[in-house]
Amino acid sequence: MRIAIVTGASSGIGMEMVRQIPYFYKNLDEIWVIARRKERLFSLAKQVKFPLRIFDGDLLSNKIFEQLEEALKETTPDVRMLVNAAGFGKSGKFFDIAKKDKFIQLEMIDLNCRALAEMITICLPHIGRGGRILNLASAAAFCPQPSFAVYAATKAFVDSFSKAIGAELKSKDIHVTSVCPGPVDTEFFQTSGGLRNPFKKYCMANPRAVVHKALQDARAKKRNSIYGFSINLSKIITKIIPERWLICFFDFHQGA
Repeated sequence: MRIAIVTGASSGIGMEMVRQIPYFYKNLDEIWVIARRKERLFSLAKQVKFPLRIFDGDLLSNKIFEQLEEALKETTPDVRMLVNAAGFGKSGKFFDIAKKDKFIQLEMIDLNCRALAEMITICLPHIGRGGRILNLASAAAFCPQPSFAVYAATKAFVDSFSKAIGAELKSKDIHVTSVCPGPVDTEFFQTSGGLRNPFKKYCMANPRAVVHKALQDARAKKRNSIYGFSINLSKIITKIIPERWLICFFDFHQGA
């Protein structure tokens, strides 16, 4: 049985991945979807009209990983694609956020980094030659960002980790793509807080376009998938302009 696995499938980029993957990989038998909101996953199954196996659970809990590992052992599928799209952000100064909820930023690290690494650890023995791993990083990975400190740091981890394991897995013909979009028009900002930076507002992208390019880039075995001229330009800028200047720029606009 040939499958794809998608985390964070109940909304945003994860949900859009589930919608588009069947068009890119027509020989799949199932897509296994993981998210907390079970009702949304069942609704998605009706929309895509493609066999979905639903795992409803929190990636901050060991239980969902145990369920997934057991299902993989029982069915021994050929995992053609793993998409790690689960994650969240929270904008605001680090200590201000910690005073309101001292655990939320630790949960952000656990979900954005630890859970992603654990998913790969569990799934990798079932990913054969020609398999793909897509990890959702962010353009926030390009530079430290005051008032988005933990989120940007977690996405820097995802981007660096993806490139490193991509090099390790290349000999096995397994290819890893770090997806680094700028702001995407999803529910993300309901959790993180609204955008203040005018450049980020200008760069807001449609999730369908971001996912379409990400799947194209994964097929082309690219290490990075960056959607849009402005985000590609921003990556170049972060390599040229001194980091301290960029940090001042983000600090000024977040405080405006």
